[in-house]
Amino acid sequence: MGNGRSARDWFVEGYQLDTVKGLPDRAIEAYKECLRLDDEYVDAYVNLGFIYLEREEHEQALRCFMRVTELESDNPEAYNNLGYVYEKMERLGSAKQMYERARDVDPDDVEAYLNIAHVADLQGDFEGAIKQYQKAIQINSDSVAAHFCLALLYDRYDLSEEAMVEYQRTLNLDPRHLKALFNLGNLHAQHGQHDDAIACFKWVLQLNASNAEAHNNLGSVYEALGRYNEAIVMYKKSIALKSFQEEAHYNLARLEYQLSCVSGGSIDDTKQKEITERLRFVLSRNPKNRKVEQLLEEIER
Repeated sequence: MGNGRSARDWFVEGYQLDTVKGLPDRAIEAYKECLRLDDEYVDAYVNLGFIYLEREEHEQALRCFMRVTELESDNPEAYNNLGYVYEKMERLGSAKQMYERARDVDPDDVEAYLNIAHVADLQGDFEGAIKQYQKAIQINSDSVAAHFCLALLYDRYDLSEEAMVEYQRTLNLDPRHLKALFNLGNLHAQHGQHDDAIACFKWVLQLNASNAEAHNNLGSVYEALGRYNEAIVMYKKSIALKSFQEEAHYNLARLEYQLSCVSGGSIDDTKQKEITERLRFVLSRNPKNRKVEQLLEEIER
């Protein structure tokens, strides 16, 4: 099969087949041929391992990344990759051991601390996760990933003030970090800091005008401020971008219903039909949406 070709030739072909042509099956065969000619070709093991990982062939991926740790025992990335495979296999104890090995090989490897923190979080060890994220920041205070992961953890545990600080630090380092902007906007909105929330969501939309969730959430802020026409525009834009944006459909139907009732004391037939059709559409996709069901019942009384 080799036809006089070198291991390097087969590696390049495997890379092209996988990343350029999107033919992973043929890429696997090329990488295997590379390794038949040179069983110490580290990059081939790595690329082959990631193909197996993407296909959820975890045992095959495990063998590839184990071989990399044998060939490059002083490379922290090798242990981080192996730990990630264990993590995908839900073998968290083994994953943690590999991440700790990466840290031991290079005590300044930020990725290892982030990975250890993630495992601690998965195991329900909140304090342990915080400690590891903070260690990562001590090593590299400019690590966007460390600040953002810490913000997410605080956010999930409803530590809003701490989360807002870390989201802002993330944005100080990377002003175009969409998820940090979006999440910070949500926290500002929850705290009634409407101007700051609007600024965040508008910034998100400047960077990504097709973000349906940002349109919806900006609409919610406008609604809270009594800027109903602007809210309706945002809800409709959200739906136009993502036809089944469940929350936007509900928000639009609810607001239009409330405005119709206020303006005329009762809702006209045309508007009622439009609103009920919108709500029924949501229920056709998600019959368990209780608040949509309740609103529909109220309208149809």
